[in-house]
Amino acid sequence: MTQDEALAEFRAAEALLEGHFILSSGLRSPIYLQCARVLMDPARAGRVCGALAEKIRTQFGENAFDLCVSPAMGGVIVGYEMARQLGLPSVFAERVEGEFTFRRGFDVPKGARCLMVEDVVTTGLSSRECIAAITEHGGNVIGGACLVDRSAGTADIGRPLASLVSLTVPTYTAEAVPADLASIPAVKPGSRGLNAAL
Repeated sequence: MTQDEALAEFRAAEALLEGHFILSSGLRSPIYLQCARVLMDPARAGRVCGALAEKIRTQFGENAFDLCVSPAMGGVIVGYEMARQLGLPSVFAERVEGEFTFRRGFDVPKGARCLMVEDVVTTGLSSRECIAAITEHGGNVIGGACLVDRSAGTADIGRPLASLVSLTVPTYTAEAVPADLASIPAVKPGSRGLNAAL
């Protein structure tokens, strides 16, 4: 699947949004990719995650991983589907008092070769925090994967990162938002937001 074909899947799912968005990092952007809409259709999720699985096999090799680990909430569905595509078990880390940890009986076996899977990487912060939690629990994070790398390869997660789509999407601090973007009401979409104009 080419990047254009992957973006076509996002457009068909009405998941490539334009407006004035406040990202989970606090940065502002004129583009928002709502991966949950892409993943709500199991057939579409299978297609995009299957294409990402092929990239992972090419980049890291066959049988490079023992476990898929995702940060909740955004990474849960894509992590599960990536695990299915790669024939691996899947667990996810949740924030408890601001820190990622493992609950629900999930465990990371000591020395397990882990693939950290996100839906979208922007700054890489949540990926690094999830990787730190995996490492603290005894896992060996070999690499990361995401459906969309919004940084076009500039975000450093501390490990090699495979992505289905790599985009350069402008982001701004709240103080540096251009006038044309500032004229549009800001919306905070996603799992941490209210889906309402601010």
